[in-house]
Amino acid sequence: MVAQTQISEYQPGVTPEGAVYFLPKTAIRINLLVEKTTYKPGDFSAYAKRYMRLNNIKQEASTQHRIISIKLMPIGVADSSKSYALKFDPKTVAANVALAEDGRLLAINAEPKSQQAPQPFVPQKKKQRPEPRQLMNQEILSAGSTAKMAELTAREIYDIRENRNLLIKGQADFMPKDGAQLRMMLDKLDEQDAALTSLFKGTYDCDTTEHTLTICPDGPLQRQLLFRLSQVNGLVDIDDLSGAPFYITVEDLNTVSPVDEEAAAKAKKKKPYEAGVYVNIPGRMRISLFQGINNIMTTEQPAAQFGNVELLSGELFNKRYTTHLWINPITGAVERLDSEQPKK
Repeated sequence: MVAQTQISEYQPGVTPEGAVYFLPKTAIRINLLVEKTTYKPGDFSAYAKRYMRLNNIKQEASTQHRIISIKLMPIGVADSSKSYALKFDPKTVAANVALAEDGRLLAINAEPKSQQAPQPFVPQKKKQRPEPRQLMNQEILSAGSTAKMAELTAREIYDIRENRNLLIKGQADFMPKDGAQLRMMLDKLDEQDAALTSLFKGTYDCDTTEHTLTICPDGPLQRQLLFRLSQVNGLVDIDDLSGAPFYITVEDLNTVSPVDEEAAAKAKKKKPYEAGVYVNIPGRMRISLFQGINNIMTTEQPAAQFGNVELLSGELFNKRYTTHLWINPITGAVERLDSEQPKK
């Protein structure tokens, strides 16, 4: 029999002997609000020009999608290529290690800052429209043809508008007692006007939905296809050519000097077991979104993967004083470092 050696990757977690943790890399969360507008022609749309003097009224139903909002948000995800083990030494006090659920290091000897989850989009409640046919009088309902119904409905609309004008001028037969009652009467007439006019103009219904995309670049990206949007079908697969393409470009701004690999290897050879805590020195990235060839958004963000890793000496955590360390959950950089003398 041949002996087999089992090799397993580090699994993040905290034990009485030590901790295994990941440093993060910076991903980009893209929130899209897509508005869907559905048009439905009215029952009398064919007579809109004849009786209501309305031009260019569409006779067929249609659906259109458009993007009304794009938001970019950096988020931290565990970088499996940056996995480190921290062994608790009896001579140190670095025993209180806080990790995120995915193993990212958040704090040592301190409570990590609470991270607020993004609030999901909540669409507004639609105002229910009155049913136009419930506003039709007996004469309209008993008309013998659609054309006659359209003619009588148009007359009813003009009567409503005339009554509204008389109220505004103070010439109506039954004037309201105060301004609040006048406002209520005018609103009611406007509602009836809009409902009956929709039989000629048609109706538009708008629904807004939120879509979330996440991209985690390991390096620069040049016009990578992000998603496609079809005016008829909304977001579609990236290989569906019916949708207009949207691209993303990610640039490394080279704000952090590259590591001298040879010098780092020599230092590690001299002190192969140096204790300490690894943190990120993040760089910066520029993110650009394009609709076709048109740039629609550009922003800059700190990015862990475009920086370096630095070792904080284990001497910071010896028993002569207590060190509190907070790590940025998105970039892995040191947010705060405090030291205090132990109480005697």
